[in-house]
Amino acid sequence: MSDRTFPYSAFNFLVKWDNGVDPTTALGGFSDVSGINTEMTMAEYRNGNELENHVRKVPGLHKVGDVTLKRGIIKSTDFWNWINATRHTGVNAKREVVITLQDESGKPVQSWKLRGVVPMKYTGPTLAGKGGDVAMEELVLSAEGLVLVDSTGNDVG
Repeated sequence: MSDRTFPYSAFNFLVKWDNGVDPTTALGGFSDVSGINTEMTMAEYRNGNELENHVRKVPGLHKVGDVTLKRGIIKSTDFWNWINATRHTGVNAKREVVITLQDESGKPVQSWKLRGVVPMKYTGPTLAGKGGDVAMEELVLSAEGLVLVDSTGNDVG
């Protein structure tokens, strides 16, 4: 059990995916990762002979939310290669994506492992001749499963 009493900062994280090359290498510097979530649907059920007039809620299917990655454009075709693989091979392009929160010293605190992931939307940069903004790209991922991983690398479930 940790004796830490203050929350971790949200700005120190890594994003990795099994890209067929080196799954231990992080992919660029992402500025934002959002949408890590899972949701349970509830089925309402009532026995016909219930004494009380109310429904029981029974856990049903669960689903994983779409995760959005944002980064400044770098000299890399990794997003496009994955998008093209999904276009041409469909479910064979599924990958595992791991998002890891780190502490101030760069040690893993907690990870979210997304399973059965394919890209579902790409948004390129807004380009303008004024200002000095960074050219950003965005990739929205569709995942079939979400597993929490603790700081020792063990799946919590």
